[in-house]
Amino acid sequence: MAEILIVEDELSINELIRRNLSLTGHHCTQAFDGLSAVKLLENKRPPACDPVYSNKGFDLIVLDIMLPGLDGYQVYERALGIPTIFLTAKSELTDKLRGLAMGADDYLTKPFQMLELAARVEAVLRRTKKGEAEFVMGDLKCDFNSHQVFLNGTAVECTPKEYELLEVLIRNRNIALSREKLLDMVWGYDFEGGTRTVDVHIQRLRHKLHLENNIRTVYKLGYRLEVQN
Repeated sequence: MAEILIVEDELSINELIRRNLSLTGHHCTQAFDGLSAVKLLENKRPPACDPVYSNKGFDLIVLDIMLPGLDGYQVYERALGIPTIFLTAKSELTDKLRGLAMGADDYLTKPFQMLELAARVEAVLRRTKKGEAEFVMGDLKCDFNSHQVFLNGTAVECTPKEYELLEVLIRNRNIALSREKLLDMVWGYDFEGGTRTVDVHIQRLRHKLHLENNIRTVYKLGYRLEVQN
Protein backbone atom coordinates (compact mmCIF):
# COMPACT_ATOMS: atom_id res chain seq x y z
CA MET A 1 0.00 0.00 0.00
CA ALA A 2 1.28 3.44 -0.93
CA GLU A 3 0.58 6.90 0.45
CA ILE A 4 -0.73 8.96 -2.47
CA LEU A 5 -1.49 12.69 -2.62
CA ILE A 6 -4.17 13.58 -5.17
CA VAL A 7 -4.12 17.22 -6.27
CA GLU A 8 -7.07 17.98 -8.56
CA ASP A 9 -9.44 20.94 -8.35
CA GLU A 10 -12.42 19.22 -9.98
CA LEU A 11 -14.20 17.53 -7.07
CA SER A 12 -15.74 14.72 -9.13
CA ILE A 13 -12.43 13.75 -10.75
CA ASN A 14 -10.52 13.98 -7.47
CA GLU A 15 -13.07 11.76 -5.73
CA LEU A 16 -13.16 9.27 -8.59
CA ILE A 17 -9.38 8.92 -8.47
CA ARG A 18 -9.45 8.52 -4.70
CA ARG A 19 -12.12 5.82 -4.80
CA ASN A 20 -10.36 3.80 -7.48
CA LEU A 21 -6.90 3.98 -5.92
CA SER A 22 -8.34 3.23 -2.49
CA LEU A 23 -10.05 0.13 -3.88
CA THR A 24 -6.66 -1.18 -4.98
CA GLY A 25 -5.30 -0.80 -1.46
CA HIS A 26 -3.67 2.64 -1.44
CA HIS A 27 -4.24 5.37 1.13
CA CYS A 28 -5.11 8.69 -0.49
CA THR A 29 -5.03 12.27 0.74
CA GLN A 30 -6.89 14.89 -1.29
CA ALA A 31 -6.02 18.50 -2.10
CA PHE A 32 -8.09 20.75 -4.35
CA ASP A 33 -5.73 23.66 -4.96
CA GLY A 34 -2.02 24.32 -5.22
CA LEU A 35 -1.60 26.09 -1.88
CA SER A 36 -3.24 23.27 0.08
CA ALA A 37 -1.06 20.74 -1.71
CA VAL A 38 2.10 22.65 -0.87
CA LYS A 39 1.06 22.85 2.78
CA LEU A 40 0.57 19.08 2.90
CA LEU A 41 3.92 18.53 1.22
CA GLU A 42 5.70 20.87 3.59
CA ASN A 43 4.22 19.03 6.54
CA LYS A 44 5.31 15.77 4.88
CA ARG A 45 2.26 14.03 6.23
CA PRO A 46 -1.51 13.73 5.73
CA PRO A 47 -3.77 15.73 8.06
CA ALA A 48 -3.24 15.12 11.78
CA CYS A 49 -6.88 14.01 12.09
CA ASP A 50 -5.78 10.71 10.53
CA PRO A 51 -3.38 9.41 13.23
CA VAL A 52 -2.81 6.06 11.54
CA TYR A 53 -0.88 7.74 8.74
CA SER A 54 0.25 10.95 10.43
CA ASN A 55 3.93 9.98 10.49
CA LYS A 56 4.22 8.83 6.89
CA GLY A 57 5.30 10.86 3.90
CA PHE A 58 3.87 10.54 0.42
CA ASP A 59 5.09 7.86 -1.97
CA LEU A 60 3.45 9.40 -5.04
CA ILE A 61 1.61 12.52 -6.19
CA VAL A 62 -1.14 12.53 -8.82
CA LEU A 63 -0.98 16.18 -9.81
CA ASP A 64 -3.19 18.25 -12.07
CA ILE A 65 -1.40 21.09 -13.85
CA MET A 66 -4.26 23.60 -14.07
CA LEU A 67 -4.91 24.48 -10.43
CA PRO A 68 -6.12 27.57 -8.56
CA GLY A 69 -3.55 29.37 -6.43
CA LEU A 70 -0.39 27.63 -7.60
CA ASP A 71 -0.27 25.58 -10.77
CA GLY A 72 0.96 22.01 -10.92
CA TYR A 73 4.44 23.00 -12.04
CA GLN A 74 4.84 25.26 -9.00
CA VAL A 75 3.56 22.52 -6.71
CA TYR A 76 5.97 20.03 -8.23
CA GLU A 77 8.90 22.34 -7.56
CA ARG A 78 8.07 21.96 -3.87
CA ALA A 79 7.49 18.20 -4.03
CA LEU A 80 10.97 17.35 -2.74
CA GLY A 81 11.55 14.70 -5.40
CA ILE A 82 8.41 12.70 -4.66
CA PRO A 83 7.44 10.60 -7.73
CA THR A 84 4.73 12.44 -9.63
CA ILE A 85 2.22 11.74 -12.38
CA PHE A 86 0.96 14.90 -14.05
CA LEU A 87 -2.68 15.19 -15.12
CA THR A 88 -3.82 17.85 -17.56
CA ALA A 89 -6.50 18.72 -20.07
CA LYS A 90 -3.78 20.07 -22.30
CA SER A 91 -2.50 17.91 -25.12
CA GLU A 92 0.23 20.16 -26.53
CA LEU A 93 3.64 18.53 -26.76
CA THR A 94 5.32 21.50 -25.09
CA ASP A 95 3.30 21.00 -21.89
CA LYS A 96 4.18 17.34 -21.77
CA LEU A 97 7.85 18.01 -22.41
CA ARG A 98 7.96 20.69 -19.72
CA GLY A 99 6.57 18.33 -17.11
CA LEU A 100 8.89 15.49 -18.05
CA ALA A 101 11.87 17.84 -18.27
CA MET A 102 11.20 18.92 -14.70
CA GLY A 103 11.54 15.30 -13.65
CA ALA A 104 7.94 14.07 -13.52
CA ASP A 105 7.63 10.30 -13.77
CA ASP A 106 4.62 10.18 -16.08
CA TYR A 107 2.02 12.31 -17.80
CA LEU A 108 -1.65 11.56 -18.49
CA THR A 109 -3.97 13.69 -20.61
CA LYS A 110 -7.65 14.09 -19.73
CA PRO A 111 -9.98 12.40 -20.31
CA PHE A 112 -8.42 9.11 -19.27
CA GLN A 113 -9.62 5.74 -18.06
CA MET A 114 -9.16 4.93 -14.39
CA LEU A 115 -7.63 1.59 -15.30
CA GLU A 116 -4.92 3.41 -17.24
CA LEU A 117 -4.19 5.70 -14.30
CA ALA A 118 -4.08 2.73 -11.91
CA ALA A 119 -1.66 0.92 -14.22
CA ARG A 120 0.61 3.96 -14.44
CA VAL A 121 0.51 4.41 -10.68
CA GLU A 122 1.62 0.81 -10.17
CA ALA A 123 4.36 1.20 -12.80
CA VAL A 124 5.79 4.29 -11.11
CA LEU A 125 5.62 2.68 -7.67
CA ARG A 126 7.46 -0.38 -8.99
CA ARG A 127 10.17 1.78 -10.55
CA THR A 128 10.61 3.72 -7.34
CA LYS A 129 10.51 0.56 -5.19
CA LYS A 130 7.38 1.79 -3.39
CA GLY A 131 5.06 -0.77 -4.93
CA GLU A 132 3.96 -4.00 -3.36
CA ALA A 133 6.60 -6.74 -3.22
CA GLU A 134 3.96 -9.31 -2.45
CA PHE A 135 0.24 -9.77 -1.98
CA VAL A 136 -1.21 -11.86 0.83
CA MET A 137 -4.84 -12.86 1.21
CA GLY A 138 -5.61 -15.61 3.67
CA ASP A 139 -3.60 -18.69 2.69
CA LEU A 140 -2.62 -17.19 -0.68
CA LYS A 141 0.61 -15.30 -1.30
CA CYS A 142 1.79 -13.87 -4.60
CA ASP A 143 5.45 -12.79 -4.85
CA PHE A 144 5.67 -10.15 -7.57
CA ASN A 145 9.46 -10.22 -7.76
CA SER A 146 9.85 -13.96 -8.28
CA HIS A 147 6.49 -14.41 -10.08
CA GLN A 148 5.64 -17.23 -7.71
CA VAL A 149 2.34 -18.12 -6.10
CA PHE A 150 2.03 -19.94 -2.78
CA LEU A 151 -0.93 -21.60 -1.10
CA ASN A 152 -0.49 -22.54 2.56
CA GLY A 153 3.25 -21.99 2.08
CA THR A 154 3.51 -24.42 -0.84
CA ALA A 155 4.40 -23.17 -4.32
CA VAL A 156 1.60 -23.60 -6.86
CA GLU A 157 2.59 -24.20 -10.45
CA CYS A 158 1.01 -21.58 -12.71
CA THR A 159 1.49 -21.05 -16.41
CA PRO A 160 2.87 -17.64 -17.46
CA LYS A 161 -0.58 -16.47 -18.58
CA GLU A 162 -2.25 -17.74 -15.41
CA TYR A 163 0.25 -15.76 -13.36
CA GLU A 164 -0.16 -12.62 -15.49
CA LEU A 165 -3.92 -12.83 -15.20
CA LEU A 166 -3.70 -13.27 -11.44
CA GLU A 167 -1.37 -10.27 -11.10
CA VAL A 168 -3.70 -8.10 -13.19
CA LEU A 169 -6.63 -9.10 -10.97
CA ILE A 170 -4.60 -8.39 -7.82
CA ARG A 171 -3.33 -5.00 -8.96
CA ASN A 172 -6.89 -4.05 -9.96
CA ARG A 173 -8.57 -5.75 -7.03
CA ASN A 174 -12.13 -4.79 -6.22
CA ILE A 175 -12.48 -3.32 -9.71
CA ALA A 176 -14.68 -4.99 -12.31
CA LEU A 177 -12.70 -5.81 -15.45
CA SER A 178 -14.35 -6.78 -18.71
CA ARG A 179 -13.28 -9.91 -20.52
CA GLU A 180 -12.10 -7.73 -23.40
CA LYS A 181 -9.96 -5.60 -21.06
CA LEU A 182 -8.44 -8.69 -19.43
CA LEU A 183 -7.72 -10.16 -22.84
CA ASP A 184 -5.96 -6.96 -23.89
CA MET A 185 -3.99 -6.58 -20.63
CA VAL A 186 -2.78 -10.19 -20.47
CA TRP A 187 -2.72 -11.51 -24.02
CA GLY A 188 -2.28 -8.27 -25.96
CA TYR A 189 -4.42 -6.39 -28.47
CA ASP A 190 -3.24 -8.57 -31.37
CA PHE A 191 -4.29 -11.88 -29.78
CA GLU A 192 -6.49 -13.75 -32.24
CA GLY A 193 -8.35 -15.89 -29.74
CA GLY A 194 -11.68 -14.98 -28.18
CA THR A 195 -12.76 -14.02 -24.68
CA ARG A 196 -13.43 -17.68 -23.91
CA THR A 197 -9.69 -17.86 -23.23
CA VAL A 198 -10.21 -15.55 -20.26
CA ASP A 199 -13.03 -17.72 -18.89
CA VAL A 200 -10.89 -20.86 -19.10
CA HIS A 201 -7.96 -19.26 -17.28
CA ILE A 202 -10.25 -17.79 -14.61
CA GLN A 203 -11.65 -21.25 -13.91
CA ARG A 204 -8.13 -22.63 -13.60
CA LEU A 205 -7.12 -19.93 -11.11
CA ARG A 206 -10.26 -20.47 -9.06
CA HIS A 207 -9.56 -24.19 -8.86
CA LYS A 208 -5.79 -24.07 -8.29
CA LEU A 209 -5.84 -21.30 -5.71
CA HIS A 210 -9.21 -21.95 -4.06
CA LEU A 211 -10.48 -18.54 -5.14
CA GLU A 212 -14.03 -19.58 -5.99
CA ASN A 213 -15.40 -17.08 -3.47
CA ASN A 214 -12.98 -14.27 -4.34
CA ILE A 215 -12.90 -14.11 -8.13
CA ARG A 216 -16.44 -12.97 -8.78
CA THR A 217 -18.24 -13.08 -12.10
CA VAL A 218 -19.65 -9.66 -13.02
CA TYR A 219 -22.84 -10.26 -14.97
CA LYS A 220 -22.54 -9.48 -18.69
CA LEU A 221 -19.11 -7.92 -18.14
CA GLY A 222 -16.25 -9.94 -16.77
CA TYR A 223 -14.59 -10.57 -13.41
CA ARG A 224 -13.55 -8.89 -10.15
CA LEU A 225 -11.16 -10.05 -7.44
CA GLU A 226 -12.85 -9.17 -4.17
CA VAL A 227 -10.46 -8.30 -1.36
CA GLN A 228 -11.15 -6.82 2.05
CA ASN A 229 -8.73 -3.89 2.47
